[in-house]
Amino acid sequence: MKRWLCDSLLCDGDKTLADARISLKAKTVHITDVVAKLSEGGIHDYYSNADYWWPNPDKPDGLPYIQRDGQTNPENFESHRLILRRCRTHIATLAAAYVLTDEELYAQKAMQFIKEFFFDEQTQMSPHLLYAQAIPGVCSGRGIGIIDTLHLIDVPMAIEALRNSASMTLEDYQGLKGWFQDYLKWMTTHPYGIEERDTQNNHSVCWYVQVAVFGRFTGNQEIVDFCRNQFKRVLVPDQMALDGSFPRELSRTKPYNYSIFILDNLVALCHVLSTEKENLWEFQLPDGRGIRRALEFLYPYLKDKTKWPYTPDVEHFEALPVRVPSLLFAGLGLSDNRFLELWRRLPPDSTDQEIRRNISIRQPLLWLL
Repeated sequence: MKRWLCDSLLCDGDKTLADARISLKAKTVHITDVVAKLSEGGIHDYYSNADYWWPNPDKPDGLPYIQRDGQTNPENFESHRLILRRCRTHIATLAAAYVLTDEELYAQKAMQFIKEFFFDEQTQMSPHLLYAQAIPGVCSGRGIGIIDTLHLIDVPMAIEALRNSASMTLEDYQGLKGWFQDYLKWMTTHPYGIEERDTQNNHSVCWYVQVAVFGRFTGNQEIVDFCRNQFKRVLVPDQMALDGSFPRELSRTKPYNYSIFILDNLVALCHVLSTEKENLWEFQLPDGRGIRRALEFLYPYLKDKTKWPYTPDVEHFEALPVRVPSLLFAGLGLSDNRFLELWRRLPPDSTDQEIRRNISIRQPLLWLL
């Protein structure tokens, strides 16, 4: 794919190449760069704290932590989360630059990031999330923490884009499949994974997005078919209201942010799972609920936030909306220029770290190859 095709797909080639030149000079990052002192795992095990939990002011040691929904504790450990996102961003950006230019230096640098993060015995991340979103004084990890690896969904797309480069060997490719197979097995069999799958809000949608992407990458057709069936039988019927809204997200303290987030990931799932035989873009329940209705519900408020009829978010409301991949995917999948025009118009990047964290796909170009 060359620059003209990138531009035709509404992806900013100039910005991608500018970012890739920065990535070429960047140091590689690893989970082992920062040791999580409160983690019950080892240096290769990902660790994070639950966002909305704070020290108990009534206890001398602050334990156990107490919850303040929607209010992020800035003192919580998030180094591994930032490292994972940073690594994903460099990999995806370099892979996109390789697609645009065929220049091997981009592939070579991307593979350096990939090998050190997933392969190197000294620096690799273990393929599980036993210690994600831990709550001091309450638990060492939770199933809800699986959402932390949502950003890894860009990586299989980048790997496929790099597959034919001189920098990726067959051994590399098979090794990467092995890592994602191990993580996929953990996600689909461990109690934390089952718990996350069965939540009835944005967390289950994000579980399915990851499992669908990792399943497709590793050739696990059974799990891909399972995700497609669950999209139709569980996610849409159980989470979407008749008007296309998501009531469980609207009931939160950040209803606007969560409404955008769940739709963005449900659209990504629709994009990944749709085939000529099973076109989820056109799927709808007998009462009309489907991805099109969800987009129709939120579109007016993305276009003009002043029309938002619900309570404003307690945090970061002023930083939204920004450009989200769902607008691009929906515009193409539904042949609807309204979504493409809004994709063009909205700010492409946010400096707000909370907003950046909630956009799981950094390089949509890789998803369109």
